[in-house]
Amino acid sequence: MRHRVARGVKRGFDIVFALVGLVVLAPVALAVWVLVRWRLGSPAIFRQRRTGMHGRPFTVLKFRTMTNRCDANGQLLPDHRRLTRLGRLLRKLSLDEIPQLINVLRGDMSIVGPRPLLPKYDQWYTPYERRRFDVRPGITGLAQIAGRNTVSWSTRLSLDVEYVDRWSLWLDFKIILQTIKMVFAREGVVVDTRALMSDLDEERGDAPTHQLILTSRDRELLRAG
Repeated sequence: MRHRVARGVKRGFDIVFALVGLVVLAPVALAVWVLVRWRLGSPAIFRQRRTGMHGRPFTVLKFRTMTNRCDANGQLLPDHRRLTRLGRLLRKLSLDEIPQLINVLRGDMSIVGPRPLLPKYDQWYTPYERRRFDVRPGITGLAQIAGRNTVSWSTRLSLDVEYVDRWSLWLDFKIILQTIKMVFAREGVVVDTRALMSDLDEERGDAPTHQLILTSRDRELLRAG
């Protein structure tokens, strides 16, 4: 019962935080929207499918940071060739993520939780890592304050599950404070993640899902199931 009440408080906090954030950041969001429309064209908002709580897909909202430049065959160029100077600045300051406050209001996301990832990664999680879907994905999370995009996939996913296990309102509060500190200090920011690490499906794509190396926690889960 207490856990259910705490979850309700968390959802209430998400709604209040998102509403206040949208009001306070409205001038900044408007300025970013104008800049993106001017430098990158329409649309200013980037929409992409991500996997949310319980494995349900949803559309995440962000300000655009890349162009739609294609090669001679009409295929989109690699991300690092489409990422603009404005886009790099928006990512460095985390301003591209302001529209995700709308996702929070919709109930797709929470302020704090595992970052929502692409559906193409779904088949590559181990049973233990899939527990990250037990909660709403977040704008920030335990993995982000541990190094944002500078930690390995295995570490990031393990931290996501650790958040699920350790969750409390106090932990959310500490993560938010640490996130604010990191944004202002610009710690652990990697504007082009492909320059640091490959996509999860590429990293684990050499073997089918059932042949992934399972951790001891995975084996415990399988035995318990």
